[in-house]
Amino acid sequence: MTAATAALRGGWRPGRGTLVAVLVVVVAGGYLLLRGRATLPHDNDAAAFRMFTDLRDWVDANRDVNPVFLFVVNYLRLGVALLVGSVQALLSGLGWAGLTVTAGALAAVLAGWRIAVLTVAGFLSFGVLGLWAASVDTLALTVSAVLLAVAIGLPLGVLAARSDRVRAVLDPVLDVMQIMPAFAYLAPMTLLFLIGEPASVLATLIYAIPPAIRISALGIRGVSATTVEAATSAGATRRQLLCGVRLPMARRAIVLAVNQTIMMALSMVVITALIDAPGLGQVIIRALERVNVGLAFDAGVAIVVMAIVLDRLTSRAADRADRTTHHPPSGADAARRPPSGAEATGQVPGDAGAGTRWPRLWRRPWPAGVRRRLSWAGAVLAVVVGALVNGGPEFPEAVRWSFAPVVNDVVRWIELTLYPVTDAVKNVLTAGVLNPLQAVLTTSPFWLVLAAVLGLGVVVSGVRAALAGAGALAGIAALGLWQHAMETLATVLLATVLTLLAGVALGVLTAGSDLASRGLRPVLDAAQTMPSFVYLLPAVALFGASRFTAIAASVIYAVPPVARLVERGLRDVPGTVVEAALSAGSTRTQLLWKVRLPVARPALLLAANQGIVMVLAMVVVGGLVGAGALGYDVVAGFAQRSDFGRGFAAGLAIVLLGVLLDRLTQGAGTERKSA
Repeated sequence: MTAATAALRGGWRPGRGTLVAVLVVVVAGGYLLLRGRATLPHDNDAAAFRMFTDLRDWVDANRDVNPVFLFVVNYLRLGVALLVGSVQALLSGLGWAGLTVTAGALAAVLAGWRIAVLTVAGFLSFGVLGLWAASVDTLALTVSAVLLAVAIGLPLGVLAARSDRVRAVLDPVLDVMQIMPAFAYLAPMTLLFLIGEPASVLATLIYAIPPAIRISALGIRGVSATTVEAATSAGATRRQLLCGVRLPMARRAIVLAVNQTIMMALSMVVITALIDAPGLGQVIIRALERVNVGLAFDAGVAIVVMAIVLDRLTSRAADRADRTTHHPPSGADAARRPPSGAEATGQVPGDAGAGTRWPRLWRRPWPAGVRRRLSWAGAVLAVVVGALVNGGPEFPEAVRWSFAPVVNDVVRWIELTLYPVTDAVKNVLTAGVLNPLQAVLTTSPFWLVLAAVLGLGVVVSGVRAALAGAGALAGIAALGLWQHAMETLATVLLATVLTLLAGVALGVLTAGSDLASRGLRPVLDAAQTMPSFVYLLPAVALFGASRFTAIAASVIYAVPPVARLVERGLRDVPGTVVEAALSAGSTRTQLLWKVRLPVARPALLLAANQGIVMVLAMVVVGGLVGAGALGYDVVAGFAQRSDFGRGFAAGLAIVLLGVLLDRLTQGAGTERKSA
């Protein structure tokens, strides 16, 4: 049946592209006719700003008399401060030698000797870089936040797995928490818990808890129904079913949830330096103030090393949990040691005597329980020895090395050599794209922008998403930050286009070449681990302090995940489709443009969605280096008491802008439903 025949039988129905084109023409015509009317210019004395400032004053005045603050907020703050102080005292009390040995011993027991060596080397690198104290502070905040996130998240994950109603309530809340830029968490936390470590840990807890809930719930739901039925048939109670079957069978998912929670917490803890949290984030803030790229690079390396150590440690522990729970040793592991059944019984399979190449110790292994106890005893002994050796709170001055001189020399060379090129790129894109786009958004009637968002949302993502997006935009107008939000939106749109161009190009390259994929993987891994602050430094060195600096940093920050998603989408194109196209005589270019990219469209649109959310998060951070708009409002709100209301409102506006962009793009990959 041809398309024309189908159209004649079913009536002509315009496609999504046609509707978007018509909408663009209508909105453009409306803009040309009504430009400059019904705009919402920025007002530093907006009603919302005054309301939030009054709220802050009321909180300050009632912090020591209102029962809610006296018996809930203040005790919560004190409890978190006590937890952080205890963790900090424990880590610092061990001294650099004791903490390094303790971390290595735990890694050996949980993840094996290779990870133990990596852990010891990683901890020593903190001291060699001259960042031992700051690293311990960051580790203490991260551990405190993860302990709280796991303690709260796992029970919620169990409830979400056991109850569809709980899951239905949690899902939208977790959705919003996961698309909120990290900056947005800081203002409410400082309002309730003041600046400092408790606010930092609680902001990190909120930011990091979604993976703990979602992944643990997914793991528990994924437990085999046959196993559950067998346990139920054997008379297991609900509690026995949970503690004896579901949780042990979901052990790998739970460890993975802890792994992701640690990664999220580590990235957030660095950002909380803006609310006076100690640690490596403070080092990066100082580097930003002095435009010292080398100092920030050292701190960034320390954070990456910490992330790698924690990631490998928990990942390996998850692999071990999975193997001991679900699978017997196989492959290389099976070649190195006897089967697990033999380990459990202490017997050697068959006649393992003559002719075997295994040493006697392996031919007659101790039972697994005995070996586990010996491992823990060895770890405890190592910890005791490390604690006795201690080494003191300061790493030896004689063993120091820094990347800073080399990095600063390279940056100076780049500034002198490439500045004409980077300055030209900045000026061309700013004058040719950013300024006109910003002018269109800020001089358009606000209701026309609302109507455009509503229409675009209906066409692309459906009525519900359109209403959510339009509601978010109306909320921004109500907060009195329409103009600054439009300026931020213009920056986000340009940065997103540049990110997608670079990310798609890298994704196509790595999808078509295993060598390129293997070569870029370590770079992308490191780029995804670096805290967002670090990306501001090279951007400042290349482009100076300006709006374009935030765009450059956003592109560097968001390209790695976009490239990975594009690569995954292209590699997942069915081989039969590719073979059919090649059999029809398609060239490599035709295969890419006519087959791979169209088939991988859902993955590409998911990459666009993730790219937009990440760009927004980084553009806001760019307020620290002259990007202005909402990011600057948030920073000013933290820095000046008189601007608190504006900063708090800007934090909310960033959340609403994130909701708007997410809702408009998340449905783009789906097929449009028939009327």
